[in-house]
Amino acid sequence: MSRLQELFARKNKQVLNVYCTAGYPGLNSTRTVMKALQRHGADLIELGMPYSDPLADGPVIQASGSRALQNGMTIAVLFEQLQGFRTEINIPVVLMGYMNPVLQYGFEKFCADAAAAGVDGLILPDLPEYEFETEYGPVIKQYGLDFIFLVTPETSGERVGKLDALSSGFLYAVSSSATTGKDKDFSSVAVYLQRLQEMQLKNPVLVGFGIKDRETFQSACQYANGGIIGTAYIQALENGTDVETATGNFLSSIQ
Repeated sequence: MSRLQELFARKNKQVLNVYCTAGYPGLNSTRTVMKALQRHGADLIELGMPYSDPLADGPVIQASGSRALQNGMTIAVLFEQLQGFRTEINIPVVLMGYMNPVLQYGFEKFCADAAAAGVDGLILPDLPEYEFETEYGPVIKQYGLDFIFLVTPETSGERVGKLDALSSGFLYAVSSSATTGKDKDFSSVAVYLQRLQEMQLKNPVLVGFGIKDRETFQSACQYANGGIIGTAYIQALENGTDVETATGNFLSSIQ
């Protein structure tokens, strides 16, 4: 089994996926942040690769990406930082980013280097389904990486089924069509999540966008296998004095 399969086999409720930006708050913070997340109870790390034009990211995550780019973060630097990280970190790690820098790096080289480093899966929101099926999916599979598609409340049932069939690891349920970090009314989201639950999908479902505290995390977990927190954690790092304390305080407030 892959690490993601092992995680959901062992724990299929209240799964906490935390997003962090590689190279933030400092260029060499990546491993420090990842270790702190594992130590304080994150089940899964979504490691963001900063990009100058991030379509789905709200202002806080955009700002963290801009800072990371100014710090000198690139995909090549990230893979250098990830060398040997599996000696310290055993929870699943997925890379989240956009196609442009990945294609510039070289798609197959990217997959090979991610797999060699010990990365478990990829989230590339702007990789179209057709191109995944015809060109990129086989390469991702060749290197043993999971690939996670996103669905939204506007995604038709038929398309949800198709994206679920193409995904492995988990399915990312975006709570609304807005960018990350917006406040959400989770009572309206509940109808959408119930619909996904009733579809008896192949993959576990994690909910992202707008989850920021214990209340919204529990609301997401009511109808899904867990939740994804990004903006609120980046803010905690931004406002904290050090990574360890900020991470400990933040995650203890969620769980």
